[in-house]
Amino acid sequence: MQTQLFEQGLKLVVEALRSIEQQGDLRADVQLLRRIEQLRKPAPPQAFFSNPGQEITSVISEAIEEVNCETHQRRSRFNSEKWENLRLTVEACKKCPHLAASRHSVVFGVGNPQADLMFVGEAPGADEDMQGEPFVGRAGELLTKIIHTMGFRRSDVFIANVLKCRPDVPAGVSGNRQPTAEEMETCLPYLREQIEFIQPKVMVALGGVAMRGLFGKTEPMKQMRGRWYTFGSIPVMATYHPSYLLRNQATSEKRKVWEDMLQVLERLGLAISEKQRNYFMTR
Repeated sequence: MQTQLFEQGLKLVVEALRSIEQQGDLRADVQLLRRIEQLRKPAPPQAFFSNPGQEITSVISEAIEEVNCETHQRRSRFNSEKWENLRLTVEACKKCPHLAASRHSVVFGVGNPQADLMFVGEAPGADEDMQGEPFVGRAGELLTKIIHTMGFRRSDVFIANVLKCRPDVPAGVSGNRQPTAEEMETCLPYLREQIEFIQPKVMVALGGVAMRGLFGKTEPMKQMRGRWYTFGSIPVMATYHPSYLLRNQATSEKRKVWEDMLQVLERLGLAISEKQRNYFMTR
């Protein structure tokens, strides 16, 4: 009976918080939801609670209070009007005349502007330029799979680039080119403002160009990936760009990127399942 009460109480907490999150009136913290759900798996509750009914009530109250506190803190630091003004400023930018003349759209970024996790790439490609959203091509599809495997949706995180415009290429030339150091330096203040608004707990730098844009790093990516850096006060994990995995599809390379993402999950304080830990393990 005690076990049944414990299970029912925790189920109510999870369902209530998910309902709040879906309604959009309150942002239920992903980490909190996962922690509450995990409470349903350990040893029988008799080992923890002498009075299950009273303790369940306490768990519910503390959980909702924590969500309310988290939401208040996020709302107090986030100003949607200023965020929209930043978007409009970026979309009207013509600091790089050659890029402004050749672009179809400015790619501001996409996702949750109050996310705990932020991904930063180098610059929009042709697909992104046409659709006005970062990482929508083949590399974007792979990044989305990685995000889902981590236990998030694209809408849970924020995805941006160092450069907001597609680097121009000569007429009739296909493909993309890397942004220059000058172009990234000109555009970096916009990314800094985004980061200041979002205040993510962790960032992921996707590829060597993103690392050059953020930190001025010029070392080979194989030397930087898997290591932590700090942008202001925010920890940044360096990893390969998804396009690298499209060119190098060896399981060993996929495993390297996944190991980096496991470090990210650990830094966020999120539980990692056995299935997640064993992805891309060689047989």
